[in-house]
Amino acid sequence: MRCVLAGQGALSLALLVSACLAAPAQTFELKGHKDRLFAYPGIMAKSEDNAFIIVNYDKQRDIHGRDSEPERRVRSNYVSLRVKQYSRVAEHEANGRKIETGLTGEYASARFAVIFVHGRGGDQRLGMNDYSFGGNFNRLKNLMLVNGGAYLAPTVETFDDRGAQDVKALVMAGRAPVVLACASMGSIICSKLADDPAVVPRLAGIALLGGAPDMGLVRSAAVKARLPIVFTHGSLDTVYPWEDQKAVFDAVRLTATPYPARFVLFDTGSHGTPIRMTDWKQTLEFLLTR
Repeated sequence: MRCVLAGQGALSLALLVSACLAAPAQTFELKGHKDRLFAYPGIMAKSEDNAFIIVNYDKQRDIHGRDSEPERRVRSNYVSLRVKQYSRVAEHEANGRKIETGLTGEYASARFAVIFVHGRGGDQRLGMNDYSFGGNFNRLKNLMLVNGGAYLAPTVETFDDRGAQDVKALVMAGRAPVVLACASMGSIICSKLADDPAVVPRLAGIALLGGAPDMGLVRSAAVKARLPIVFTHGSLDTVYPWEDQKAVFDAVRLTATPYPARFVLFDTGSHGTPIRMTDWKQTLEFLLTR
């Protein structure tokens, strides 16, 4: 039996999730966008329960064959610029300051939302760039639009408690269940909010893209609540070794049987590979399945 997001009228995501909980083995299905182009190019190996997946990654194919300007501009067939009509830069108040946030869709009326937290040296422009990282942000924004969701990419100035409070304010400002997606050093924000008892009930799941390993996540309020988590990482990441993040994943999985967590490893991928290669349709469907 499936719970299908697309075409459900005005039914809220929260109500739909509640209905799905009444029956076992429910899956969540999103309306796709350019799925053939963005699907994982090949599965090299996977665990019996599909919780650990090794994806074939090839720099020549997945960067040079995909980009018209390698690592700067993807080929035009990977992007749909209709999202520009529904995108803008907004501001929200937090800690007495105005935080600049890229926004696609209508957060106030969204069925669900994705908040993307960039890493060190980034700002909202990174998460709103249609052409960088192989067009994957453009695909994510399009997925949100066709499924009645909203996408937010705030500028995070510091990866400490102040930065976490800035993102918390954004989470709490909406009504929709939120997927909190954190890349690289931005994962520190995810870890902090994962242990905030006010934030966790507002989350649908967490995605960590090349994130900083943090064993504190294992004892967090999010894990105690069995919040779904997806880890994606490159096997040649020299910033945060994948083995350290896999150890966190393994420890999380030991807290419950089964625990809704998945680890996607990009074979030969580097630190930035998860931002480019994560299949957002598959990731969101996993996180939104209850």
